[in-house]
Amino acid sequence: EAVLVQLDASLGRAPYVSGFAPGPDDFDTLAKLGTADTTRFPHVNRWRAHLRVLQARSNGGLTSWNLGTPVATQVASKASRPAASNPAAAKKFAATPAMGDPVAKNGHPKWYQPAAEANAIGNTGLRLYNSLTDDKDLFVPRNGKKVGMYVCGPTVYNVSHMGHARASLTFDILRRVLEDYFGYSVLYQVNITDIDDKIILHARRNKLFADYKAKNKSASDLQADIEKALASQKAKLEEKAQELAQPLAAGVQKRVVEERETLIKENALKQTQLSETVAKLAAAKGNVEGLYAAGSDLLKEMIDKELGHTVTDQAIFEEHARRFEMSWLEDMWALKVRDADVLTRVTEYVPDVVDFIEQTVNKGFAYASNGSVYFDTQHFKKSHDYPKLVPAAGQATAADIAEGEGALASEMAGEKKHQNDFALWKKSKAGEPSWPSPWGPGRPGWHIECSVMASDVLGDCMDIHGGGSDLKFPHHDNEMAQSEAYHGCQQWVNYFIHAGHLHIKGLKMSKSLKNFITIKQALEMYTARQLRLMFLNQRWDKAMDFSDQTMEAAKSMESKFNNFFGEVKAILRQDWTKKRQRWTPAESALQKTLEKTQDEVHERLCDNVDTPEVMRVLSDLITETNKYLKETSAPQALMLQRVAQYVCKVLKIFGVIEGMDDIGFTSAAASSGEQAVAPYLDAFTDFRDAVRTDAMAKKNTEVLTLCDSVRDVTMVQLGVRLEDKPTGKAVWKLEDAEALKKEQADKDNAANAKESAKRKNKLQQDIKKMEKDLGPLRQALIPEDQYWTAGSNANKYGAERDGSGLPTTDAKGEALSKKAAKGVKAEWDTFQKTRATLVEQSGGKPEEFVKEREGELSKLQQELASLS
Repeated sequence: EAVLVQLDASLGRAPYVSGFAPGPDDFDTLAKLGTADTTRFPHVNRWRAHLRVLQARSNGGLTSWNLGTPVATQVASKASRPAASNPAAAKKFAATPAMGDPVAKNGHPKWYQPAAEANAIGNTGLRLYNSLTDDKDLFVPRNGKKVGMYVCGPTVYNVSHMGHARASLTFDILRRVLEDYFGYSVLYQVNITDIDDKIILHARRNKLFADYKAKNKSASDLQADIEKALASQKAKLEEKAQELAQPLAAGVQKRVVEERETLIKENALKQTQLSETVAKLAAAKGNVEGLYAAGSDLLKEMIDKELGHTVTDQAIFEEHARRFEMSWLEDMWALKVRDADVLTRVTEYVPDVVDFIEQTVNKGFAYASNGSVYFDTQHFKKSHDYPKLVPAAGQATAADIAEGEGALASEMAGEKKHQNDFALWKKSKAGEPSWPSPWGPGRPGWHIECSVMASDVLGDCMDIHGGGSDLKFPHHDNEMAQSEAYHGCQQWVNYFIHAGHLHIKGLKMSKSLKNFITIKQALEMYTARQLRLMFLNQRWDKAMDFSDQTMEAAKSMESKFNNFFGEVKAILRQDWTKKRQRWTPAESALQKTLEKTQDEVHERLCDNVDTPEVMRVLSDLITETNKYLKETSAPQALMLQRVAQYVCKVLKIFGVIEGMDDIGFTSAAASSGEQAVAPYLDAFTDFRDAVRTDAMAKKNTEVLTLCDSVRDVTMVQLGVRLEDKPTGKAVWKLEDAEALKKEQADKDNAANAKESAKRKNKLQQDIKKMEKDLGPLRQALIPEDQYWTAGSNANKYGAERDGSGLPTTDAKGEALSKKAAKGVKAEWDTFQKTRATLVEQSGGKPEEFVKEREGELSKLQQELASLS
């Protein structure tokens, strides 16, 4: 009785029909049940009947076993598991792990953890932050060291930005650590979303906008259309602002409050961007190309609203998706992201989607409504936990629904039984692509694609599912719900991992907010290695800041590693075999530091792949090794090689280093040729050292400039870094030429900026002095009879004058005080003196003299403006 209770509970969360390949233990357990009455245990009853059908098909017994997914092994109760002392059983269970007892953590529903004791080979001590528990859980694969991993890929509607790189690079690093450090065999699947509301809108709008431009409208007509679109957009944002200004109901969920705050910031950003667009439109008035450049987005939205339904050629959407899919792939290759093992497109799975939905409807978990099909969340919750990742999202907010159903789902609300229900199949409207289905022409919903494609490749349960943290709810929760309903299980994903957002100026980077930097733009400013180092310096599961500061930190770390590798390689190029090799206490101490580092790196990688701490530990190791180099007169080359090789080993695992070279950042091509070019570079460096030393002694600046130029320009173009040392002996290092060029360009830009700032400061001082000097000169040009009524004296004095022609009253007609009268006399004397000096200096042409000085001032002001 007790065994049946446990077996029934376990089978309730296990797949034992779809994709079921039984193993020997399934039939052993079936034999032990004998003729026991299992009618009160529905899951046992169903499993028992299914096994008997399989037995009948194979004439009483199966002759071959698929040990990848034997259900009885997975669902056996602890009481029925073989003892660990049985070697054969232990080995078999290591390949087919059981599930442990369910646990519930941090407000999440129960989670079934794979049993570590049943898969010793797969238990490496790694703990991953699991979004199903919000805790670091021990990672145990289902099948030995084989790992099935599915990662949500791009929605290919536009160029990829650094927010997309956040997910792609993050999971690339995690995958590399799983494969290259922990030794797992990872089957890595990535999907391409090529059916989506965003793709439909962008493809349609681009087509309609191209047609609009082909009409060759006049500037005035174009201006009128843009003004119309602008007015509509202003009204839309103002309406949204008023809606967001309404007070929230008392007692709403915390996440609703946070959601409101974020929406307010986003709407404010959009209003600011619209104001910038208005300014650009004003500057482009009358210029057709300028108006198109500034107002294209406004026009596209307006034209689509009016004519979107007329776009009926399905190839338009397909071509758009393929174009941006290739753009994304090119970005991934440029970032050195490993290719996925399996790349799946939704458009290639539409028949499978229809079949998946049909079976879900037949099981009672979905319903058709007005040509669409919706998942019945309330019925599902009677037998399953939902939602799992964001338990607080039991009641979907308006933002959740908008995110889950897309921009073209305005008519869906009235078709659902419950507002939390979500679309599995969307009825296509005019201007949207469609495929045939039992419910009429339509297209797959957003969540269903991942369920279908992942199930096709990874089966009815996967080890790891990854994606961005913004996808937790509704996307991932809905994806799990429909998959568990289809497969008849309680846990479709064992470990759900989420990469944190990438932030820029405090907001998530997003195309909709237009606050994004494309991957291609980022790669124009930084190298792929520098971007990867920036990612490694920040936690993969937390929000990441993309800024000048974080990139400078990455570049600084790259420089530290690079300089270290260069120093070690320079020492190894020397004939170190002629030196004493016995260790001193210094080498023993450095070895202990290396061993401590190796232990810490392992601990940090086991602790949720904590790459920032790993990078810190490696940096500390280099710091200690640099101290050893500085304090040791005869450093041991082999000891240094050992340290450098270990650092490179870790960086290769992270994808920072390419090629087969033992030490350094050199590319694969450079690493193979370094030994060949070493004698030539040594000879050249020695020659330059001699020339430079002689030039310094003779203070020959022309030759020294040429020495600097060959170092900073010629050798950089060849991918060679030359570093002049205080000893007069330069050290050369082979590096990536493009990275060196960018670094040198940064140095040149910094030097130019410094020089520019210096020049700017000098100009400001010169302009200030010249303006001060010109003031009295301009005043001296005023005729004597007009002096007291013009220039700075206009409206300052009354009309009364004394015998010398000096004013005696102020503007109000009141007599000047003695002090004021004395000041008037002093000013007049200064005027006479300045005028006489000006006439003398100008050779009797004071007006031309002042005009020349004003021309000089204008040139200085123009130069200052060009530097600002």
